[in-house]
Amino acid sequence: MAEVRVKKRFVAGAKCPKCKAVDSVVLFKELGVETVECVECDYREQQTDEKVAKKASGDIIGVFKP
Repeated sequence: MAEVRVKKRFVAGAKCPKCKAVDSVVLFKELGVETVECVECDYREQQTDEKVAKKASGDIIGVFKP
């Protein structure tokens, strides 16, 4: 079975909610689910596109699709 590489992108200036490390958060899609992960600790959060849309407030400038 072929291994699928996931493109992870660092979120500049983001602070991990668990360990408070700055510039340690990466964002990527895993099986169609947006995932945020800290490279310094074991923090990980996943949310579907529907949850992302619900949390969005104000005007949307653009939607990032890696």
